[in-house]
Amino acid sequence: MPNRTLDFGSGFYTTTNLVQATDFARRVTSNRGSGTATVSVFEIDEDLAFDLCDTLRFSGVDDAWLDFVADHRMGLYCGPKYDLVFGPVANDDVYETLQLFVNGAISRSYVMERLKVKKLFNQLVFKTEKALAFIRFVRAEVVDARG
Repeated sequence: MPNRTLDFGSGFYTTTNLVQATDFARRVTSNRGSGTATVSVFEIDEDLAFDLCDTLRFSGVDDAWLDFVADHRMGLYCGPKYDLVFGPVANDDVYETLQLFVNGAISRSYVMERLKVKKLFNQLVFKTEKALAFIRFVRAEVVDARG
């Protein structure tokens, strides 16, 4: 059982946004206090993977996305299992809002209003070995640790 509750549950998280990947690499390296901030670049045949894998896609922030993320963040998700999940990432900008919602401190409608004005990047999570068969490592890029 994973010891972290992430947006879409356990899996291998990727994004198409280089800024997001770079910021994450810097933060992880800084938190560990060692290592070199590095972004790994991968390729995937999305059409083939999405066709052959059991895939859940969120086109944006909506009630279904909010419920899915909240259930995973609380460790309560017990719905269908997917090979791939694609949709907006609840990044640091919205983490506090999500936590307030999960804790019952703010309403669903308030969360949706707040999230409408946020620019959320995407994430594609590979949740099974079947899904991982469609990803190919291309290269690793060292990034400036200072930003």
